[in-house]
Amino acid sequence: MAKAMQFDEYGGTDVLHLVDVTPPAPGPSQVRISVRAAGVNPIDRKIVAGDMRQLIPLELPAGVGSDIAGVVDAVGSAVAEWSVGDEVLGTSTTPSFAEYALAEAANLVRKPADVSWEVAGSLAGAGGTAYAVLEELGVSAGETLLIHAAAGGVGTFAVQLARARGAEVLGTASERNHAYLRSLGATPVTYGDGLAERVRAAAPRGVDAVLDASGRGEIPMSIALTGEPSKVLTLLAFDAADTGIQIHVDGAGRHLATGLHELIGLIEQGRLTVPIARSYPLTDTPAALAAIGSGHGSGKTVIVL
Repeated sequence: MAKAMQFDEYGGTDVLHLVDVTPPAPGPSQVRISVRAAGVNPIDRKIVAGDMRQLIPLELPAGVGSDIAGVVDAVGSAVAEWSVGDEVLGTSTTPSFAEYALAEAANLVRKPADVSWEVAGSLAGAGGTAYAVLEELGVSAGETLLIHAAAGGVGTFAVQLARARGAEVLGTASERNHAYLRSLGATPVTYGDGLAERVRAAAPRGVDAVLDASGRGEIPMSIALTGEPSKVLTLLAFDAADTGIQIHVDGAGRHLATGLHELIGLIEQGRLTVPIARSYPLTDTPAALAAIGSGHGSGKTVIVL
């Protein structure tokens, strides 16, 4: 038997509990992973709360978690690219807040020896999404990108990926996160009344694209700044779909493998950092989800096994 974190009903983090389960058997195109680290994302807390039940219907009891890094423990009959003992990272098919999880072989990349388990387990969700949205916005060298909630999980990756492409980046954040954003290469801009004027002052040549990772009502202003709704992409403002902006709901999607390879390459070159806010053992998963739900601080929260 193996340990896994599950919930029998939707609710607060107190509905999570550790259970004994039979390790899952991989299908033909899958591998089983002995989990070493699993990043915690805001969507994990929303799934437990039941906020995602319309988009992600679950049969309870259920587990949670999709970011994963670990060691291949078993391989499916059609898998040729991975062998038992390989160290990998990516996204899982079964919940990753567990001792063992399944993943499609195509959704994994090799973990470099010099990348820590905590960092490896934190890349796929926020990092993969950041890569995908920059592709969709077509951000390139010489352009100016505005990121709302730039100090958050996706924002932290998007700032660094955009800078690596040669783009200028403005990031909205509270003042306590301004030094952090400067360390990543972004120009910080404070939230609140007068935001549009502060953005225009910081980017006198204009803003070419906007990534909204905030969902706090900045869409009309963002459209006005770019002059083109299709150059605004949101991860949260689903009620703004009729404005003509891009709504992103697919995480890394088809860009997963390419995005992970770029993230790893930039990490190995010293051009991208992944701050870890705190690591929790599997038994403390409820506390980890409570921490991610608080919305405070920067850096990734990780479950380690």
